[in-house]
Amino acid sequence: MTAAENAPPGHVPVLRDEAVAALAPRPGARLVDATFGGGGYTAALLAAGATVIALDRDPDAIARGAALLAAHPGRLTLIETPFGDMDAHIDGVVDGVVFDLGVSSFQLDEAERGFSFRADAPLDMRMARSGASAADAVALLPESALADVIYHYGDEPAARRIARVIAMTRAQTPIATTSALADLVETALGGRRGAKIHPATKTFQALRILVNDELGELARGLAAAEALLAPGGRLAVVSFHSLEDRLVKTFLTARAGAEAAGSRHVPPVRTGPAPSFEIAARKAVAPRDAEIAANPRARSAKLRVAVRTAAPAWGPLDADLLPDETRRVCARLLGLGGSGEASA
Repeated sequence: MTAAENAPPGHVPVLRDEAVAALAPRPGARLVDATFGGGGYTAALLAAGATVIALDRDPDAIARGAALLAAHPGRLTLIETPFGDMDAHIDGVVDGVVFDLGVSSFQLDEAERGFSFRADAPLDMRMARSGASAADAVALLPESALADVIYHYGDEPAARRIARVIAMTRAQTPIATTSALADLVETALGGRRGAKIHPATKTFQALRILVNDELGELARGLAAAEALLAPGGRLAVVSFHSLEDRLVKTFLTARAGAEAAGSRHVPPVRTGPAPSFEIAARKAVAPRDAEIAANPRARSAKLRVAVRTAAPAWGPLDADLLPDETRRVCARLLGLGGSGEASA
């Protein structure tokens, strides 16, 4: 496909052509763009003649969709909501759902949103512009819970050292800006020492995932898409880090009905509910070299695609990697991350 028509500038949708092709859009198809962002996926789906229901919890993203909405009267619906709640806002079944996970270029590039340490800004990171912020998490979470968050959501081996430095510093002065936190993490890890990425990268990722309950939201979104998709409907998910991709892969593998091992004398036995998905390709689709060269943010992206069967939906799944006590602490202090029960 050509460049997305009428999409607002500033955000380059990763693996757009591959994800759109996976949905096989056609005139009359009813499709869901679960992560509207800059509108690139939605514009491409509309250009193919489909009717699109586009969701985003970021009010700024919904506002950016005004031009697309005016250009396609009757074929585009914009809804400000987390995609985990899509089944509460969409009636009937749909022919496809696409997710473009993670933070958008708009959110990263708008310094005041506090997602990046490239410029000094309030330590915010809230996609929905409501609820507890990253500054709240840094200020309120006990040192042990903060270390768990950084370790499990950031895959940071030095999480306890970082949490200790944060705890010691906040006892003296609030940590309210992106630069303050980035400098603290860099100090805790002994400087950059030639590292290819900034030492604070994993800590910022962990706090962003926590503040936005990204894994719980993904678990709810996948289950909601499963409930909405018609038989033969297609699911396409673009993820950007291993926690997201692992959850998507686990979800699809389970719901495609992985069979118990058998032998040459005894055939494998399928247990549990009937498969609700068929996986379109066992291996995830990665961006081409040309796309990575043009858009370095695409380098870690993976696309997974599956087709809905006629079997009933399996329902909720649990996605949180945090220890139960940490989850309860986060829920009590920040209203985030669940109480140790299933995330969806």
